[in-house]
Amino acid sequence: MLPSLLILLLPLLLCIAPAHSARYASAKVGYGYRLVSVEETPDGGLLGHLQLNKKSSIYGPDIPYLQLFVKQETQDRLRVHITDAEKQRWEVPYSLLPRDQPPPPSPAVTWSRKTTPPVSVSEYSGSQFIFSYTTNPFTFAVKRKSDGQTLFNSAADDSDPYSTLVFKDQYLEISTKLPADASLYGLGENTQPHGIKLYPNDPYTLYTMDISAINLNTDLYGAHPVYMDLRNVGGKASAHGVLLLNSNGMDVFYRGTSLTYKVIGGVLDFYFFAGPTPLAVVDQYTQLIGRPAPMPYWAFGFHQCRWGYHNLSVVEDVVANYQKAKIPLDVIWNDDDHMDGHKDFTLNPINYPRPKLLAFLEKIHNMGMKYIVINDPGIGINSTYGVYQRGLANDVFIKHDGENFIAQVWPGAVHFPDFLNPKTVEWWGDEIRRFHELVPIDGLWIDMNEASNFCSGKCKIPEGRICPNGTGPGWICCLDCKNITDTRWDNPPYKINASGLQAPIGFKTIATSAVHYNGVLEYDAHSLYGFSQSIATHKALQGLEGKRPFILSRSTFVGSGKYVAHWTGDNQGTWQDLRYSISTMLNFGIFGVPMVGSDICGFYPAPTEELCNRWIEVGAFYPFSRDHANYYSPRQELYQWESVAESARNALGMRYRLLPYLYTLSHEAHMTGAPIARPLFFSFPDYVKTYGLSTQFLLGSGVMVSPVLEQGSTAVKALFPPGTWFSLFDMTQAITSKEGQYVTLDTPLHAVNVHAYQNMIIPMQQGGLISREARKTPFSLVVTFPAGAQETQAKGQLFLDDDELPEMKLGGGSSTYIDFYATLSQGKVKLWSQVQEGEYALKNGWIVQKVSVLGLEGVGASDLEIDGAAENVEMSVSPQNVLAPLSDVQDAKSSMIVEISGLKLPVGKNFALSWKMGTKG
Repeated sequence: MLPSLLILLLPLLLCIAPAHSARYASAKVGYGYRLVSVEETPDGGLLGHLQLNKKSSIYGPDIPYLQLFVKQETQDRLRVHITDAEKQRWEVPYSLLPRDQPPPPSPAVTWSRKTTPPVSVSEYSGSQFIFSYTTNPFTFAVKRKSDGQTLFNSAADDSDPYSTLVFKDQYLEISTKLPADASLYGLGENTQPHGIKLYPNDPYTLYTMDISAINLNTDLYGAHPVYMDLRNVGGKASAHGVLLLNSNGMDVFYRGTSLTYKVIGGVLDFYFFAGPTPLAVVDQYTQLIGRPAPMPYWAFGFHQCRWGYHNLSVVEDVVANYQKAKIPLDVIWNDDDHMDGHKDFTLNPINYPRPKLLAFLEKIHNMGMKYIVINDPGIGINSTYGVYQRGLANDVFIKHDGENFIAQVWPGAVHFPDFLNPKTVEWWGDEIRRFHELVPIDGLWIDMNEASNFCSGKCKIPEGRICPNGTGPGWICCLDCKNITDTRWDNPPYKINASGLQAPIGFKTIATSAVHYNGVLEYDAHSLYGFSQSIATHKALQGLEGKRPFILSRSTFVGSGKYVAHWTGDNQGTWQDLRYSISTMLNFGIFGVPMVGSDICGFYPAPTEELCNRWIEVGAFYPFSRDHANYYSPRQELYQWESVAESARNALGMRYRLLPYLYTLSHEAHMTGAPIARPLFFSFPDYVKTYGLSTQFLLGSGVMVSPVLEQGSTAVKALFPPGTWFSLFDMTQAITSKEGQYVTLDTPLHAVNVHAYQNMIIPMQQGGLISREARKTPFSLVVTFPAGAQETQAKGQLFLDDDELPEMKLGGGSSTYIDFYATLSQGKVKLWSQVQEGEYALKNGWIVQKVSVLGLEGVGASDLEIDGAAENVEMSVSPQNVLAPLSDVQDAKSSMIVEISGLKLPVGKNFALSWKMGTKG
């Protein structure tokens, strides 16, 4: 929804960057610590104690004694935890993000005693890491054993523009040196104008705020204090990951050769992930934070939403018009138009009368379509509102000065549920159950959960006037409020660059001196609000009917991908925002939230017809693909322009054919954390030209999308890494090179560039207008051999299951997994499958009807052998046009496609095909 800060921030942001950049030259803050004792723990860790060298008054008093705990938790993961040695400090709750607990604080040495470790530098060594440290000042370094690379080094020299370790109650600082040629990714959520690769001296602030995604280099809806570091030494790449697990607000200063964290609370809880490939880093990261949630199959269909579907008949017309235009549509959404006075879990009795809505839902459910509605956390203060009354009775709301904290969002005055309170989780689940009985929704969209507040400070409901009064924009504060500046929580000594302009951290959100369950301060837990709501919502939906939940959340934190999908918030219908959407999507794959996408055609204002054409050609390949528009914008459903409808039929037609491939990628994501949409460097880490590439992306390991991103353009200059790439829209077209090359692709308005890399086997179906029907169609397999290769192989996978079940796994007769293999050797092609748990696929009657093998050399094909069912089999051979650079022309081979149709190979049984390629006489 349109954010409260949208109009306010944009002009201000244009003038704050220089002031923020000047902060890089700030004076050193502290004098560091010395290590006074160190010992091994029974569980194989390292426990040390640090003593302050010298006091510093900047940003408050130093904590005099610290406890250090280091442990190699898995073969590929090292933890370094530093906290107050004498008392417990705030950490991300272990109940929200389950993980091993370090030893409790214990001042294990007599601090007045002078103790000196026997050596000034020592090491703690595990299977993949070496942790080394110096004693005075205490610094540490983390190295990868296999190649000796230093992954993190906290030493600070006099010439460095940062301090050594600083640890105060409300200010923590630590830095690492970096090689100048390291490529860093992550540290979000923000809109990065320079692309996916972190850009030195851009601001990176992590603090969840309701700020439109159009604001660049600003802390947005989510907080993910993790980065991936990709290095190339002598042509060989290696990647590692670094997570600082801390929910407090922070600035991260990346200077190109160093990175400094400045955090306003909590502890230093670092996790290092050894990699050495980008995929391995995400695997290791999601092993800690939680694997991405399994998504229902229909979630990979196309979604349509708009804020401003004023009544049910408009929604019915939208569905009918998509069918009439023959554009695929799986899910229809309501923003808050269905609600009674913007109140959660209600229906507008006039515009969305329940009997008519139930009839509509029965109709679309019978077709296989789904229905999702929005839900904001603010609960309207209204004596006749049952949700509010039950919340009061259960005492579920966040407190301030002993009273329920009052804010303003769309319903007017609201209280915010405290999702850290177990009673709140129960109450929330009961309200979802009650609403589901009222309306059989298929998922929930949780928005405004940073949390967003149209007011700031301590507020009360005005007497003698209606608030809001129903006129003007709904996001103008009308409560009686006063700023809170007299607490160190609302006015901390160090000002992070909140909202891109060093705004007070309680600005347009919950006051940071507000209190959660068990006395937890909003100051500490602020960035966890959306995450805690996601967990409670997931639990509630899964408990309804035992089905797999689908939840879309705006605010996210480390671990959110285990529960929710994400869209990138309020964007604009501009060419720049179209480009930015790719980088943000790719970042969320690194964050362990692979089900992600941006509002197609932009949330506001009106996109041009040309832009909407080009946006659906990108958005059709977002993992989460949804058109969503603002109340104040003209209608922009894909059928509104015939040209956009044509582009949509083309691009979404390919998406729906690729649904088996996308769904199999979602299974891979759930099992290993692998992003669905990936930067090219994930598959080509040694190819340095991919490191900063933010205008193309991969689906899985080798389906590449190269879109038009510039107004008026009918061509794309696309990078093709070394090897052979085949167009999926016209498989007679291929591009091959030994060294990689840029190729200018002719891309008229309705064309989409989607290429498949060599050595793949891609399962596809025939598509359709709804995923349930598309899912019933026969399969085809596309096998991609390198053009003209003599000896080669290809692999692919297919996962099929009952996507209603909460778990995405084999066993129980509700899923099937197939590995596909193909080889070319001595002129003979073989293709076969190996099936696990074939019962489910057999029950559904799925068959492979057609096989296309690309990149073959020869003059024909013969001696076809089939181990499996077939009838009226036809075998055809057609030439391919292979584009190769001049330097490769001498070695370029002729290439052809062999297609075999008329097959009836049961997907649930092992099958095999083979034939011989004819050679030139």
